[in-house]
Amino acid sequence: MLTGKTALVTGASRGIGAAVARKLAENGAFVYVNYNGSQSRADEVVAAIKEAGGDAEAVKCDVADFNSCKEMIDKIIADKGRLDILVNNAGITRDDLLMKMSEEAFDAVISTNLKGCFNTIRHASRYFLKQRSGKIINMSSVSGVAGNAGQANYSSAKAGVIGLTKSVAKELGSRGINCNAIAPGFIETEMTEAMTDKAKEATIAMIPFGRTGKTEDIAKAVLFLASDMSDYITGQILNVDGGMCI
Repeated sequence: MLTGKTALVTGASRGIGAAVARKLAENGAFVYVNYNGSQSRADEVVAAIKEAGGDAEAVKCDVADFNSCKEMIDKIIADKGRLDILVNNAGITRDDLLMKMSEEAFDAVISTNLKGCFNTIRHASRYFLKQRSGKIINMSSVSGVAGNAGQANYSSAKAGVIGLTKSVAKELGSRGINCNAIAPGFIETEMTEAMTDKAKEATIAMIPFGRTGKTEDIAKAVLFLASDMSDYITGQILNVDGGMCI
């Protein structure tokens, strides 16, 4: 499905990003597994991809750093000659009630979760425009769609991702470049494992399917948006949340 394609997945050393990297590689893409904190975990993802018959390479970059993103994209183009799929998945949380949230906590989340998307798109777009093709998939969240108490920073960033997605889709659509976003719901990851049982039960009670989602559910949605099956879809926000935001 993606044979001959080159993909970059940010924040791919764990959780949703790792599942997305594996899914794209499983379907033929060469995947750059971006990480910032843990090279060993990124290397594990690369090893798993290769063991399954795919191909990948780990690449370090703090997506919040504008110039580092340029260096990462330039390296990919120098090595592969093209970039076909950009998945902006890197994200952090610094949850707290608004009245107690520090400026640093707000700025850090905006810088990684929102500005990080701008940084990679900004530098990748010049190559997408030359190719007159490219698939951009940004990871938003149900928190960006509906808001969430204790996540003013995270919800703001993820809502910003939605606005960014729609603007990029309008700017680049005439050149055959797709830009869409996915808004995951309550997905089983290390982030959700830190929640209390009471908080998990309260969240699950809001989901019509009555269960949490899997990282594989998000990976499948990314595969669809990265493939030619989505060629006439752009500027859309796909909620993968078990009906949580109906």
